[in-house]
Amino acid sequence: MKQVFLKLLAWWKLAALPAILKLGFWGAGAVALLDSSSIPVPMDAILAVFVWQNKSHFWLYCLLAAAGSAIGGLLPYGLGRAGGELFLLKRVNRKRFEELRDRFERQEFLAVMIPSMLPPPTPWKIFVFAAGVFEMRVGPYMVAVFAGRLVRWLLLALLVLKLGPGAVNLVAHHAVTALALVAVLVALAILGWWLKKRQEKTEARP
Repeated sequence: MKQVFLKLLAWWKLAALPAILKLGFWGAGAVALLDSSSIPVPMDAILAVFVWQNKSHFWLYCLLAAAGSAIGGLLPYGLGRAGGELFLLKRVNRKRFEELRDRFERQEFLAVMIPSMLPPPTPWKIFVFAAGVFEMRVGPYMVAVFAGRLVRWLLLALLVLKLGPGAVNLVAHHAVTALALVAVLVALAILGWWLKKRQEKTEARP
C-alpha cells in the first residue's frame, strides 16, 4: 500500500501537476471541481503555485477555482439529497445530526458559506451532504459555496502575494488562528449588513 501511495505521489508531482499548471485559469477550476466532487487534492498549495506564477491575475484564479468548487460540490450535495437522513447518519452521530439540522433551520446559507470559507481540517463535505439532506435549494447552495470559497482563496492569494507560496504552510500550521480570523470577519460582515438594514428601515419610517 505504501509503494502504491508513493507511486501516486510521484505521478502527481511529475506528470499531473505540471499538466494542470499548463491549463492556466481553467486548470484552477478543474482541480477545484475534482477536489469538491470526488478526489481530495491539495487545493490550497496548487492555487498558491498558480497565483505565484501569475501574480497580476490572482483574482481570476480564485474566481474560477470558486466556480469549479461550487459545480463539483453538486455531486456530494446530490448524494445527500438522494440518500436522505440515513445517508448522513452513516457519517455523523445523532447528536451531530441534530446540531446540523438546527443550524440549517436557522440560517442555511451561512451553514454552507462559513464552512466553505474555512481551511482544512474543516469537514466541509459533511456540510455539503447536509445541505442535500435538508433539501437546501440548488441556487442558494451554489452561491453559498462560491462565496465562501472565493473569500477563502482571495485571502490565501493575498497572503501568497505578500509572503510567497510558503503562506500555505503558515495557514496549515495556524489553522485555529485562521478559523478564528475568518469567523471574526464573517461576524463583522453580518453585523454591518444587519446595521445597514436596520438603518434603512428606520429612515423609511414616516
